[in-house]
Amino acid sequence: MPQIDLHTHSTASDGTLTPAELVAEAKRTGLKAIALTDHDTVRGLPEACAAGREHGLEVIGGCELSVHFEPGSMHLLGLWLPAEPVRLQTTLDHLTALRRTRNEAIIGNLNAHGVDITYDELEELAGGTIGRPHIAQLLVDKGVAVNFQDAFLNWLRPGTKGYAPKEKLHPRQAIELLREEKATVILAHPCTLRLSGDELERVLRELKDWGLDGVEVFYSMHTQAQTNAYAGLCLKLDLLASAGSDFHGDNKPNIALGRGKGGLRPSYDLVRRMKENRIHRGLGLPHCS
Repeated sequence: MPQIDLHTHSTASDGTLTPAELVAEAKRTGLKAIALTDHDTVRGLPEACAAGREHGLEVIGGCELSVHFEPGSMHLLGLWLPAEPVRLQTTLDHLTALRRTRNEAIIGNLNAHGVDITYDELEELAGGTIGRPHIAQLLVDKGVAVNFQDAFLNWLRPGTKGYAPKEKLHPRQAIELLREEKATVILAHPCTLRLSGDELERVLRELKDWGLDGVEVFYSMHTQAQTNAYAGLCLKLDLLASAGSDFHGDNKPNIALGRGKGGLRPSYDLVRRMKENRIHRGLGLPHCS
């Protein structure tokens, strides 16, 4: 059965494969469709779309937005973005400026605790949008941390010496922004919200009132029980089910494209249902590949 991956990252944000390399790998592994959903950027989409045409693979243009959510971490995916998402790009430019300010604050915090690291080094390593994984890699390269896990646990997570908070959009702002671009809006990895079943249902109902279209039911870190629960909520609330590995290449070496930790096998039927939903709502399907 044809398979998909609707949550992936490239070097345009914090992945280790270029957009073209990502698409080529998706083709090699036998995927039928892939969505590029880099963090707070659409910079990699033209390259990914061109690679999709070259390899005969369906590429869906997307992005991933981090939003403010107090109990845990909430991310929203926008799928089927237009070729030039003008309103979204204005917001992304603002988020990029905020991201740089945050990264500079992290570097300053690390310097203040005796870590010799510069922003120039960070830019050279990243080659694109800079995120904490790039800082973690520098900490490993300099021998400050043993590995990525050590870097995050002891230097980059809340409460540690290097951490600096990130300014984020409100969920309603992000959903409305993506809807303005006629994107299909998906709640990514609901496991990170840290909510009970009843609490999650309440939040999903609120998000749906604001324009949420679906939930990432099939995800690398979900247990079978969580997958079943999220699928049930989608049926109950009339939300679309989505699937993604959250592939980052070597930055998440235990996550394989389209397969997650090995057991992820999402069907192309999920994409087909999303397309039918978009056509029914008169949104169309922006051409990518």
